[in-house]
Amino acid sequence: MAVPLLDLTRQYAYLKPELDKAVLAVLTHGKFILGPEVTRFENETAAYCKTKYALGVASGTDALLIALHACGVGPGDEVITSNFSFFASAGVVNRLGATPVFVDIDPASFNIDPSAIEAAITPKTKAIMPVHLFGQMADMDPIMAIARKHKVRVVEDAAQSIGSEYKGRPAGSIGDLGCFSFFPSKNLGAGGDGGLITTDDEGLYNLCKILREHGQQPQYYHRIVGYNSRLDTLQAAILAVKLPHLRKWSEKRIAHADRYDREFAGVKGLTTPTRMPYTTFHIYNQYTLASPKRDATVAGLRQAGIGCAIYYPVPFHKQDCFAYLGYKSGQFPHSTKAGAEVFSIPVYPEMTDAEQTEVIAVVKGLCS
Repeated sequence: MAVPLLDLTRQYAYLKPELDKAVLAVLTHGKFILGPEVTRFENETAAYCKTKYALGVASGTDALLIALHACGVGPGDEVITSNFSFFASAGVVNRLGATPVFVDIDPASFNIDPSAIEAAITPKTKAIMPVHLFGQMADMDPIMAIARKHKVRVVEDAAQSIGSEYKGRPAGSIGDLGCFSFFPSKNLGAGGDGGLITTDDEGLYNLCKILREHGQQPQYYHRIVGYNSRLDTLQAAILAVKLPHLRKWSEKRIAHADRYDREFAGVKGLTTPTRMPYTTFHIYNQYTLASPKRDATVAGLRQAGIGCAIYYPVPFHKQDCFAYLGYKSGQFPHSTKAGAEVFSIPVYPEMTDAEQTEVIAVVKGLCS
């Protein structure tokens, strides 16, 4: 039985009447840019994330870019972030003319190791940007303590973790700003690109709002240069339909992850993802295993028709575009090991029991 890594058509089939109605409403009223659905979705997502403000933008990457810009990050500054993440986490720092400073991960969580952050602080440090990878939040209390001690901002890269919780607090509600992606494969996915910024700081919210529309306030008057980065009304309408279902979808992912954990316990050479003690709610954007035989295992999965992916094979310090930073090959052992061993298997909520049984059987057969 072939099993896809993700099948978005099943989600659409489940919500088809609501989604079709929402899209048709936008096509009918014609307010395609910052229409009423955008404001509605922003308000509902702020409530979901337990923040005062939420601002829709064009993508998760733009959310990071605008948030860092609002924190004053620019040429000559440094931003500390994880060495193991999707490229945007480091790319946005470079785009602002600042220098990304990489820190190794905790091998249990795949997230930034808080104990390694303070050694990376310099007088040039402007912000710390922890990444909540694969649906589990980073250890935020020590990160916030370090940031407050050194008077630097914290921007949560929560692109993969909407709805995840750290000690009962939702992603995007702990740092100065939180940034989310609605790329279609996310737990809350749009019909294209989309992003969101959350904050409790009115000043940061207002600045981000100005930055998303070319830096204008009022219209055609510009004190700063911003971006063209608005969440489309059509995407907001789609996301507003899906948001009420997000919690139960994440709970279904957890149920799949629990079954995987039980089935893979004791399989030699196969490491299952760790739910950290501080994690109240892990949304499993990905179910990510690790094996020293990763490449052979992935090849076998693909041959058997089992969807799988490698997130992420090349840590930032090994990327050609960051060679100028001068990091050494052995400098980040945990992220290097993760890049060589991790692979993700299907965990999406619409996956059937029979499909999961097939995935389990193939993984066990390849790893035993």
